[in-house]
Amino acid sequence: MAEGRRILLVEDDVLIGMMLVDMFDALGLPEPAQATTNEEALAIIRSGPVDAALIDINLGDEKGWPIADALAERNIPFAFTSGGGDVIPAVHAHRMLVTKPFRLSEIEATLNGFLAE
Repeated sequence: MAEGRRILLVEDDVLIGMMLVDMFDALGLPEPAQATTNEEALAIIRSGPVDAALIDINLGDEKGWPIADALAERNIPFAFTSGGGDVIPAVHAHRMLVTKPFRLSEIEATLNGFLAE
């Protein structure tokens, strides 16, 4: 399904990031490109192809909107992740939101949907 695909994972909480990487492994997905800040994620996007992404809305003191904008400009599918209570800007209101705590089946369905496109 995802062989040769590059998935971007943007998550500032180290433990949650590790859990998601374990989920990717359990699903037989390649290890994702990882970022913890807008700056890191935007550098990954600029550095080469990205096929899909999961973006934590809250990245410390910043929001993941610049990452979402950059992915949308490139027509790269992505979903937001959040612990809840966030208002997604209207331009991205149609995007999928995967809420924490994550379930393996939700991550699998989200990524399968992206990688099947």
